[in-house]
Amino acid sequence: QVHLVESGGGLVQAGGSLRLSCAVSGRTFSSYAMGWFRQVPGKGREFVAAISWSGGSTDYADSVKGRFTISRDNAKNTVYLQMNSLKPEDTAVYYCNAVASYRSNIVLYENWGQGTQVTVSS
Repeated sequence: QVHLVESGGGLVQAGGSLRLSCAVSGRTFSSYAMGWFRQVPGKGREFVAAISWSGGSTDYADSVKGRFTISRDNAKNTVYLQMNSLKPEDTAVYYCNAVASYRSNIVLYENWGQGTQVTVSS
């Protein structure tokens, strides 16, 4: 059973930065593209960013393009999301998951992690 553990969230002021981490258990981490998603109360889970299995290609939601950077370290089975110039509208619980491709947004693991809360004050 694959486990996804998100961390690194917290409370920051608008304009600040956070780096989220997603630790993935299992033996096939490097074989899959990975994505970050976020969710706020009253809204569905929203795609944020994705990265190919090799790390050579990325994709971002328009709302975060130019501010967020997704990366991965396959040796550590970890995916990162560097978030700069944070805005109050970035406030959400952030989740990671494997995706069918960095362009598909279709998740592969049915069981999501607990997510990590990001709160951006105005």
